[in-house]
Amino acid sequence: MTVLTLKQLTQSLAGKTVLVREDFNVPLDVTGAITDDTRIQEGMETIQYLVAQQAKVVILCHFGRPKGQVVDSMRLAPVAQRLSELLGQAVLYSPNSLENYEAFVASVQPGQVALVENTRFLPGEEKNDPELAKRFATGIDVFVNDAFGAAHRAHASTEGVAHSVPVAVAGFLMAREIEALTPLVPGMGQGPKQPFTAIIGGSKVSTKITVLENLLNTVQHLIIGGGMTHTFNLALGGQVGNSLVEKEHVPTALRLLEQAKAKGVAVHLTSDVVMAQRIAADAETKLGDSKTIPDGWEGLDAGPETLKAWEAVIAQSNTILWNGPVGVFEVAPFAAGTRRIAELLAQATQRGATTVLGGGDTVAAIGQFGMNPNAFTHVSTGGGASLEFLEGQVLPGIAALNPAPTLVAAG
Repeated sequence: MTVLTLKQLTQSLAGKTVLVREDFNVPLDVTGAITDDTRIQEGMETIQYLVAQQAKVVILCHFGRPKGQVVDSMRLAPVAQRLSELLGQAVLYSPNSLENYEAFVASVQPGQVALVENTRFLPGEEKNDPELAKRFATGIDVFVNDAFGAAHRAHASTEGVAHSVPVAVAGFLMAREIEALTPLVPGMGQGPKQPFTAIIGGSKVSTKITVLENLLNTVQHLIIGGGMTHTFNLALGGQVGNSLVEKEHVPTALRLLEQAKAKGVAVHLTSDVVMAQRIAADAETKLGDSKTIPDGWEGLDAGPETLKAWEAVIAQSNTILWNGPVGVFEVAPFAAGTRRIAELLAQATQRGATTVLGGGDTVAAIGQFGMNPNAFTHVSTGGGASLEFLEGQVLPGIAALNPAPTLVAAG
């Protein structure tokens, strides 16, 4: 997937009004303070570049799920404050800027940054209302979509507006995401450097069916962990006790295993697990065979023998995709497996392998473990967006951008 990027624009952006769509949907605590500004930090390269170019920068983003209503707790004032701190300059922000959008945009001066109020306060946003999209485009010279995490949504501020501006390009973050994920998708780019291993975790098979099917066309090894592994072990005749399973997807698991065998893909499930009778920090735990989990017990993390086997696979891999934890990492007794996977991928990165991490829980896990995202080749900011991209779907927020290699001048 090749699109025009911000860096490829050939004429000066000085004095141009540039509309930037960012994904600044950050978590807040009960006092309204931002608890993790990663998404804002990820968007700073694009914003700082535009400020340095003396562009008039106008930012659109959503926050929460207000469903077309004005919700005071979902206003963007904390985001505006954090942006001001990071930029070292005041960010223009008005809680009524949606009502006075055109005048607000016109007030921005070269080198200034303005933040428009939550786009999801408008009923037409999630409906991709063409009139709202045209309104967002009023007075805009260039549209920059840097919100990969929202690129799978065809909303007025992500997809619709791109059709109503002179130029629509990918920001630096969006470009990095496309560049990192494209080689992992069959039929896109030159393909990953083999051997390619995918580690797919999380709780449910049902949410990963399409991505698993697609990955079977490119991977040599498929590691399946987390709650998903119990559905596969149940399909193979195992006893999984009270472990999380999707019985209705046992046939799906069998079909995926058959497809993997036909394609020569080695599938690696858990052989042993850390089990408990309840999910709690003080729960009694024990190790056991993942196919003979007693009633009343549930598998909550990958065991040491499993991790040793997976380590051998990772050690021989030149490309590794990881999406989804392999245990209930949020609770200390069940975090070791996910932590070990993170450590192994960091080591693989150091020896020159390409490591790509995706999914909100995966990102949360490395944050919990205090690991630097720079320890990996790429950490995707998109949860649902990265999964849909890996499924081979065309993301509307990307498809609406100008194609490359045609270089389009701003203005």
